[in-house]
Amino acid sequence: MMIPCQRHLFDIPDDIAYFNCAYMSPLMKKVVAEGHKSVALKGQPWQISPPDFFSTPERARALFAQLINAQADDIAIIPSCSYGTATAANNLPINKGQEILVLQDQFPSHVYPWRELAADKDAEIITIPRGGNDGWTPRILAAITANTAIVALPHCHWTDGSLVDLVAVGRRCREVGAALAIDMTQSIAALPFDVAEIQPDFAVAAGYKWMMGPYSLGFMYVAPQHQDGRPLEHNWIARKDSENFAGLVDYKSEYQPGARRFDMGEGANFIPMPMAVAALEQLLEWGVAEIQQSLSVMTASIAERAAPLGLSASDPSMRAGHFLGLGFPGEVPASLPERLSQDGVYVSVRGQSMRVTPHLYNNEADIDRLIKVLSTAL
Repeated sequence: MMIPCQRHLFDIPDDIAYFNCAYMSPLMKKVVAEGHKSVALKGQPWQISPPDFFSTPERARALFAQLINAQADDIAIIPSCSYGTATAANNLPINKGQEILVLQDQFPSHVYPWRELAADKDAEIITIPRGGNDGWTPRILAAITANTAIVALPHCHWTDGSLVDLVAVGRRCREVGAALAIDMTQSIAALPFDVAEIQPDFAVAAGYKWMMGPYSLGFMYVAPQHQDGRPLEHNWIARKDSENFAGLVDYKSEYQPGARRFDMGEGANFIPMPMAVAALEQLLEWGVAEIQQSLSVMTASIAERAAPLGLSASDPSMRAGHFLGLGFPGEVPASLPERLSQDGVYVSVRGQSMRVTPHLYNNEADIDRLIKVLSTAL
């Protein structure tokens, strides 16, 4: 089902055409209200009781699990993609001479930890190049061999939204015994993701983009076979019986169940966590498949109207429907995003693509403004 425009849920003036969700989403009004409420509550800390350290994070954990067809026990609370990726790198085995696969121009936070791991273990980073008209997946599948230890990929590329068939990749990883570590940041809550079908070892997501939540709060899926691993930090709340504040000096070697041992310190996050919950509840109410369908129609319309301006888009079957990377016949015009923003149109440039990433707050007037301003700027 198509979801009608939801602009009324956001504080976006009529003269602003914001097509930059891949950079940072706006917060819904009710998410902002939760933030204000939470700040006020922190101003009166006597109203915060020990159960509050657990109840809202557990609610968020369960909601995120619903997004990806997982269980709450499979989810850890993290501050960033880099934190989650470092956790994965800290827990995935690799031997000297083995390979870690990444994509060309992959997001840095999903590259640097793997480079460090490769350097530490005398392993090798293999970068799969762009090219061809058949998308990433055939080249990824061809690159996975018996010498592959880890395949570290996004669901869709952050510069242009080009898709990776993670179900096929996951199947190939299992055939050769390689681990699969996924960055979902540019796809989660806008593109369906099912851990039962993909079977990743780890999957991380920052929450301030397509999850429409606050900055510095995200989530990580940890497959059951890795849930007895080593966390990056050893915070008190991740240990068994931490609900008993009076007994915290009775130090425990055991952890809370499932992936909770990987939670970041201060994961109760009294201000941003209720905001994340409000955003996740709304996303689940809309439905991820419905969001993807609605945004696919929008990006298809934009691509069609941008073509006469000389801007090209990849085949819709090769990119995520919520994500449009428009290519130029030559170099990207200098300072293009800044020029567009002067007329109230917000996009971003990554690599050689102009990212146009709408959400349900966009309408036909926004698309008209985008095309009009582009036709003047190019």
